[in-house]
Formats: sequence, C-alpha cells, structure tokens
Amino acid sequence: MVTSNAYDTYKQNAIMTASPEELTLMLYNGLIKFIMIARKAIEEKDVPRAHENIIRAQDIVNEFKASLNMQYEISHNLNMLYDYFLDRLLEANIRKDTAILDEVLRFVRELRDTWAQAMRIAKQQNKKAAGAAE
Repeated sequence: MVTSNAYDTYKQNAIMTASPEELTLMLYNGLIKFIMIARKAIEEKDVPRAHENIIRAQDIVNEFKASLNMQYEISHNLNMLYDYFLDRLLEANIRKDTAILDEVLRFVRELRDTWAQAMRIAKQQNKKAAGAAE
C-alpha cells in the first residue's frame, strides 16, 4: 500500500519534472477534479466542501489567466473564456447550482482534450524532426 507521504512525494516529483505543457495539462485535470468534487458536494448538501472546491477551481482559472502571454491573439480569447469561467463558477458557488458546474465542466474538458491532442501532435512533429536531422 502506498502511504500518503509517498504519494505526496511522487506528486511533488511529477510536478517538479514536468514540462510547461505537462503542467498545463495537470492544471486542466485539477480544474476538472475540483469541479467534479464540488458538484458531488452540492448533491450531498455539503456546502463547505462545495465552496472550498469551487474556490480551488477558481484559483486554477486565475493561474491560467496569470500565465497568458497577451502578445498573442489566442491569449485574448482565452482570457475572455477564463473570465466567463470565473463568472460562472462564482454564480455556481452562490447558488450551489450543479447545472452551472456542468456547463463549465463541458468547456474545460474540451479545452483539456484539445490541449492533450496538441501535445501529442507536437510530440509527433518533434520525433519526425529529430529523425530527419539524423
């Protein structure tokens, strides 16, 4: 059995050795996790746990916003999308509304899946480029 301390060490090592792209994917997965936990907490009428996890989700979205390079047009679009997520998460927290969380969750899963696909494509292109250089 893996102890909590060993798991925490493993997670810390995974974060410390991850590429920026992998860290972004981890953040998307964390955002999904916290939204899902908040959703379950609302269903179970556990208001403090729902609130805590929605706040954690908001923290991740704020981290995404802070990391945007506004020199690129896509960053402006993502910034508006992240603002929308923050507004909806705030509304979900006030109302304890699972439908709003489901809405945000659908968008976040799409973004995460798109990001993961972009990572796979970039990796394949890097392998081809490395093969061509040999």
